[in-house]
Amino acid sequence: MLIYGIDPGLSGAWGVITHTGKYHTVGDMIHNDSHLDTEAIWGEMLMSRDGQDCEVVLELVGSMPKQGVASTFKFGVAFGGAIALASRFKAPWHFVRPQVWKRAMGLSSDKTVSLEMARRLWPEAPLDRKKDDGRAEALLLAEYWRRQLFG
Repeated sequence: MLIYGIDPGLSGAWGVITHTGKYHTVGDMIHNDSHLDTEAIWGEMLMSRDGQDCEVVLELVGSMPKQGVASTFKFGVAFGGAIALASRFKAPWHFVRPQVWKRAMGLSSDKTVSLEMARRLWPEAPLDRKKDDGRAEALLLAEYWRRQLFG
């Protein structure tokens, strides 16, 4: 069984681990600066699934205080794209607030700490760049969900 974590947004990513917690794959949210290219992302996700059973967990985020109207709308469009991706799996999918999964994983809002933890858990994952924090958080979100399912 595979567990997909989705960190929404234009700078977000998706990550996949197995039900035993092993790294499977990761990908970025492909976009054109205004919206996600959900067809390209879906193609990558579908290839990574390879017919296996899966569950999907999506970070439930909202707008941030003092965020402008245009950037809030842009993020909302990207979030809607992430929801569409999760629903295309025809498999169970779930929302989890960042405060909930990060607290359970012993993390804060500091994305550098998330990146460090993911690098320790999955040294083989492509998390070499600072901007890979979206990949790290997607994988950690999947790990959080794996722990909910399998203890």
